[in-house]
Amino acid sequence: MIRYVLTLGCALVAPMAALAYQASVRVEPPQLMGSRQVEKQTQAAVIRDYLQSWKSFRAAFDQNQVALLDPDFVGVAHDKLEQAIEDQAKLGIHTNYQDKSHDLQLVFYSPEGMSLQLIDNVVYDEQVLDHEKVLAVKQVQARYVVVLTPSDVRWKVRIFQSAAE
Repeated sequence: MIRYVLTLGCALVAPMAALAYQASVRVEPPQLMGSRQVEKQTQAAVIRDYLQSWKSFRAAFDQNQVALLDPDFVGVAHDKLEQAIEDQAKLGIHTNYQDKSHDLQLVFYSPEGMSLQLIDNVVYDEQVLDHEKVLAVKQVQARYVVVLTPSDVRWKVRIFQSAAE
């Protein structure tokens, strides 16, 4: 009976904990400059896939495993993130990122439908650790320029650049 109660308790706590870490998301109306209109279904898929990319980003940096980026990042974005993960792994550290809020706006959708650009004004917490010892903690407010391209089953992040870079 105790095992059943513990199992049930864990089954209920895990989904609730996942909800506690959900970032708030606000989507502005698209401000598309000289490009084609975005269908509602495409917009929903792009936003879903972009937010999913933050999950793989967090996991990859926390575990120092570049392969965790593969489902969501390609090209320059993947290469830059891969280098950053390899650099931190060499130093023996890892980074926890927790995105708090995203303010998204689609700004360009190519006429042929092969790329979509969005702006993300994001707030996230960054925690640098050496094993489990916290070395630094800060909250970051950043503006990211993001370009996504479609793949067989999802939109992937091709460019992921802070406006300050």
